[in-house]
Amino acid sequence: MLQVSHLSKKFKNTWVLNDLTFQISDGKIVSILGPSGCGKTTLLNLILGVLDPTSGSIYLDGADITSIPMRERGFNIVFQSYALFPNLNAYENIVYGLRNYPDASSNSEVDELIELLDLKPHLQKRVSELSGGQKQRVAIARTLVLKPRLLLLDEPLSALDGMIKESIKALIREIARKYRLTTVIVTHDPEEALSLSDHIMILHDSRIAQYAAPREILSHPADEFVRRFICRQLYIKRDNIRKLFDGIPDGQAA
Repeated sequence: MLQVSHLSKKFKNTWVLNDLTFQISDGKIVSILGPSGCGKTTLLNLILGVLDPTSGSIYLDGADITSIPMRERGFNIVFQSYALFPNLNAYENIVYGLRNYPDASSNSEVDELIELLDLKPHLQKRVSELSGGQKQRVAIARTLVLKPRLLLLDEPLSALDGMIKESIKALIREIARKYRLTTVIVTHDPEEALSLSDHIMILHDSRIAQYAAPREILSHPADEFVRRFICRQLYIKRDNIRKLFDGIPDGQAA
């Protein structure tokens, strides 16, 4: 379980995040949502260990990891830009991290991931020959072969559209369930968050405006900001709320 206690981050004289407290149960998918500049990426970087908090603590399975360096946390991130090596083919990108951590995954485990992500036909392709969806799957595979304790995704679907986006969403859900992998996603897209996550955290004015299951946020927004933000982004009308409900997970307590 990931636990964040009274976490704050200040840049110069500005509090970007102020007194955030929450927890995420093992295997759950949580999306961090909010307007531009609300601190989404800052929170992701604090969890990853790229940034140090101004105050507060981060715990994993009860152990304080606040001062643990990023490389020792056992977390990994998939970037919006994929961050693949263009001089390597798909397979070489997938196994690149095993050079430094050869015992992280066996050959059979790598093959299992390749099969799960439907990458076998594309292993010898250069990055330039891959579609956006294929690049994203390679980036996810490269992360998963290192068996992260926590998976962080920074706008993983923003460069995708249509059925490709839906297939990656389905894969993220399957991976989280199959490997009981706690997953934290930064997104600007409420519909993406509502349809993908067990819980959603909405940030506003450096604080958590609401942290709840998708259905709870849609049916009982915590305040006027949450209601207006969700409705404005989704253009929700009373006659299509049920359609949205049908497409999102029930969510369990994180």
